[in-house]
Amino acid sequence: MSFKEFLRTKRFSIPALIILIFLGTTSWSVTPALTAPGTDSVAARLAEWGRDHHLGNVITFAENLQYKLHPPKLGGKPDTTLLNKFVVDDGLKSQDIVPLVSPALPGEGKFKTVYEVNGKPALRIAYIRPDEAHTSYLAAIALMSKTELRFVLHPGFLEPGKLSNYKTADQITKADLNGLVATFNSGFKFKDSRGGFYTEGIMAQPLKVGSAAFVIYADGHADIGSWGKDMKMSATVESVRQNLSLLVDNSVVTPNLDENEQSKWGFTVKNAYYVARSGAGVTADGNIVYVAGNALSVKSLANVLQAAGAVRAMELDINPDWISYMWYSSATQPSPEKLFKFKREVDRYLNPSSRDFFAVYARSPVTLP
Repeated sequence: MSFKEFLRTKRFSIPALIILIFLGTTSWSVTPALTAPGTDSVAARLAEWGRDHHLGNVITFAENLQYKLHPPKLGGKPDTTLLNKFVVDDGLKSQDIVPLVSPALPGEGKFKTVYEVNGKPALRIAYIRPDEAHTSYLAAIALMSKTELRFVLHPGFLEPGKLSNYKTADQITKADLNGLVATFNSGFKFKDSRGGFYTEGIMAQPLKVGSAAFVIYADGHADIGSWGKDMKMSATVESVRQNLSLLVDNSVVTPNLDENEQSKWGFTVKNAYYVARSGAGVTADGNIVYVAGNALSVKSLANVLQAAGAVRAMELDINPDWISYMWYSSATQPSPEKLFKFKREVDRYLNPSSRDFFAVYARSPVTLP
């Protein structure tokens, strides 16, 4: 059996394997990375450690090799459990999504309200197939109301680190459960994001003009756009998380997103590869839409965001170890539910998080007993 055939029979992380082999020839210690708090997998910790110790090119090569050995399935039908469980027409037809694949599956593109505030829809979810080739996968969409919800950017203990500088914790604490509606991943590591990080008056990473920005204001509402054009620093800006460039602008998908290169849209896998990706956008009426799936290219992610009504949109994090969106089914006893079948554990943000993340709260929270 050839080495390539051997790799195809295994379901481990090739980047982690390479790091382990490399460690056998070095004296560098990874103990702090492996014993850090939180729920990051061993494979993710090893890959992150490698990138921080001048092995980025090696990790990138290994992740691209893993993709070539295990590409996403073509054709077929998706598991419709989520469509059948959650998505039934809730009567708000004006916001339903026109499916990208025809004919549509029963319930495809239909929103269902899963969280209400004061009797009004606050969080609505829907699912569509992202393209005509990868029809056995569903992209998940979460539509979050501007008027009923408020957003908070939580720091991570590694990114940005220096937690003592911040009032907000690196996890959802017991006090944070009051009115918690959703939590979801942020963007790339700072050194790969081509952008900055600002919150609570602290500029942890300089903001870059022209980079895509997820901006949270003092009243809790969020916006997404190109920094310096669609928004700029002011006394009402509470948090700014930048990541790459806009995927959608003025309701138009950015050209040339299907060019198969890494320098612009990610340093781990090429942008034309269909992997786990996530993104966020803002609709014409100011609502925030989150999209994620397990087989998305940069272009298909942008297409889904556009179909979901985003007038401006950006990519967030990618790869299975970093994608997650949980919504919480009760205001009085929050219990996390996965938006779709992603790798991370549902309690990821109930534990210390190495990366920054977003939390979403009801504007009129219920007092917990």
